[in-house]
Amino acid sequence: MAIVKPFEGIIPKASYAESVASLPYDVMNREEAKAMAAGNPLSFLHIVRSEIDLPEAVGAYEPAVYETARKNLDRFIEEGTLVKTDKPVYFIYRQIMNGRVQTGIVARNAIDDYLQDRIKKHEFTRPAKEEDRIRNFDTCEANTAPIFLTYRKDEIIQHIVNDWIKFHMPYVQFTSEDGIMHIIWIVDADETIQLITERFAAIDYLYIADGHHRSASAVKVGLKRRSENPNFSGEEPYNFFMSVIFPDEDLFIMDYNRVVADLNGYSDEAFLEAITQHFELVKADTRPYKPMKRSTFGMYLSGKWYTLCAKAGTYAADDPVERLDVSILQNNLLKPILGIDDPRTDERIDFIGGIRGLDELEKRVDTMGFKVAFSMYPTTMDDLIDIANAGAVMPPKSTWFEPKLRSGLFVHRLF
Repeated sequence: MAIVKPFEGIIPKASYAESVASLPYDVMNREEAKAMAAGNPLSFLHIVRSEIDLPEAVGAYEPAVYETARKNLDRFIEEGTLVKTDKPVYFIYRQIMNGRVQTGIVARNAIDDYLQDRIKKHEFTRPAKEEDRIRNFDTCEANTAPIFLTYRKDEIIQHIVNDWIKFHMPYVQFTSEDGIMHIIWIVDADETIQLITERFAAIDYLYIADGHHRSASAVKVGLKRRSENPNFSGEEPYNFFMSVIFPDEDLFIMDYNRVVADLNGYSDEAFLEAITQHFELVKADTRPYKPMKRSTFGMYLSGKWYTLCAKAGTYAADDPVERLDVSILQNNLLKPILGIDDPRTDERIDFIGGIRGLDELEKRVDTMGFKVAFSMYPTTMDDLIDIANAGAVMPPKSTWFEPKLRSGLFVHRLF
């Protein structure tokens, strides 16, 4: 059973929400974050990327960065930019992108569900990235960004959500600069709150869709607080972290494409010949080529698009990790032919989220120094859940979710 509870949320005053909401901290670098927040003192980037308020000489991970984040968060609250709900509530958060709708419940989850694998993972985390968010959450004494969770769609929960939306006005609605509509409802009726809580208790597992580093960091901050307070009851806010929980059928995973800087010493002709050991290779009949089924890839090389189809026996169809397209490409081409042993660390490979479009692949090859690009068929939600249920780990850069959750719309204090 999943422990899902309402919380006293800190949210933007409705008239400030559009100005406060920012893209997630980890989709931009320091320079980009500073440009995005320029001229907007209300941007939540002043809290999740607070180095933008400090001189360039101050490193992104120095204590002053996290102290500035805390000062900015406190100031936002003191000045009324952010306001606290009168009681523990749930929120409904809907995003609409290009006509596609995803609707989740904003809640708090028990860190024990994470520790006891009732919240399932599918990625490794890197200590350095964890440490950054640990220090942000710990210093701010808040979860400053939600975890992106999913679950197998439940008709009762959907009925509760749909009824609330039907009979209640949104708290706020706005369209961000990227054309995505954001709508928030506050669920404050005790009876509905109880129904949501009880129904999630009947859900066996939740799954991290995106935010493995944030969740690991939030849990470690909670464990740190427990060690500092050995007589904790388990109900203190630091025993929970904030999430947005979406039904699996709502979520949209885009392709996560690859570009490689060179052919590892091969000529074009020798490279094409080497590929045919594990793939059927033909010139593509469309440009650019977007794969429309599993085990099929597009490849852009020297101004031409090709179609690659994995040959029978190339992968273990009964293994949820090995049958992923990202695994097939890695195990049969990127590693043995191009010498990309570890895509996490090899600087010869880069990854392009599908939101950038396939024209970006051509641009990288034609004008930015890369030699070959691969367009991918997207990983599916069933893939993600199967791998998490198996206790396995996805290869790096397997999923690209859109739209991203905006930061600043919800904050969960740890005290």
